Amino acid sequence: MGEPLKVGVVGIGTISKAYFEHMAKLSNVKVVAAADLDVARAKSAADQYSVRALTPDELYADDDVDAVLNLTIPAAHASVALAALNAGKHVYGEKPLAATRQEARPLLEVAKQAGLRIGCAPDTVLGTGTQTARVLLDRGDIGVPTAATAFFVSPGPEPWHPDPEFYYKPGGGPLLDMGPYYLSSLVNLLGPVARVTGRVGRARQERTVGSGPKQGTTFTVEVDTHITGVLEHESGVLTTVVTSFDVWGAKLPRIEVYGSEGSLSVPDPNTFAGEVAVLSAGSKEWTVAPVSGGYADSGRGFGLGDMARAIQNGTSHRANGDLAFHVLDVMESLLESGAKGGAPVEVESTVERPEAVPEGATPDVA
Repeated sequence: MGEPLKVGVVGIGTISKAYFEHMAKLSNVKVVAAADLDVARAKSAADQYSVRALTPDELYADDDVDAVLNLTIPAAHASVALAALNAGKHVYGEKPLAATRQEARPLLEVAKQAGLRIGCAPDTVLGTGTQTARVLLDRGDIGVPTAATAFFVSPGPEPWHPDPEFYYKPGGGPLLDMGPYYLSSLVNLLGPVARVTGRVGRARQERTVGSGPKQGTTFTVEVDTHITGVLEHESGVLTTVVTSFDVWGAKLPRIEVYGSEGSLSVPDPNTFAGEVAVLSAGSKEWTVAPVSGGYADSGRGFGLGDMARAIQNGTSHRANGDLAFHVLDVMESLLESGAKGGAPVEVESTVERPEAVPEGATPDVA
């Protein structure tokens, strides 16, 4: 193995702690710098994790940084990624790839022209949960997949998040916030999506912050907060999907896949592990499947480790920009269909299913 990929982190928010802690487990990446528009945040992270504190512009220009980990808010994903790419850095970012396809396309074009890599969360799909489910599907444990369901419902992040307003601005909402976990898992399991039909709604025009210094303050909702629809995969599988910030509680599966010879229960795609269960045709009992694929004991940043290994080996990385763009394309297409009253919308992009993660693999080898 060569030298670790030297990483600079831009955006020291709530999720950055998980990245710092899990990337410390990886031998092929090394965090060397932290930057934020809030200088105090960058300095605090630098002190805690023994890295240098820089401004974003200083980080882009730093010759000791090979790749930028973009953990900014969704509205800034595209501008930060483009600045890093233009400075000759590889980029790995939080989801979504950008707020819109229009913002995302130039990122892929610039990266391709410069010979740089783009990676994008979620990398939860590289863990043992989704990857074990993929093994079972690919070997035919439930026969031929014909349909699936995917549900994410919640009352929204404002009861617990101290600064939730960005979730309700363009680039936010339940679909763009949580949809990437579900759609990335579905594409890994069932392949790309060709067409969508969607409907959208918005239960409230204002929300109230429920914790932290801003508790009790209200803000305006600028995006739809309940999106439901049908995804038509290129394989012919039909997936029913619901994402919502308007539901106080529900007893629903996260993801289930239905086949000619049985059903498959997939764990929460916002986690790296979890039980995968199978119900075979004619049986009344679900059986928990043994782990048979995925990065074990993984966490945020393992997708960056996977990308670092691919850069060193000249191979493809799994949580890649093309997959993130296709997921964004599907989500925007759903919103467009909803705005048109449910008229079907063709998804312009397609993507190859990423390579499966074999059992026992580690990001610096697999």
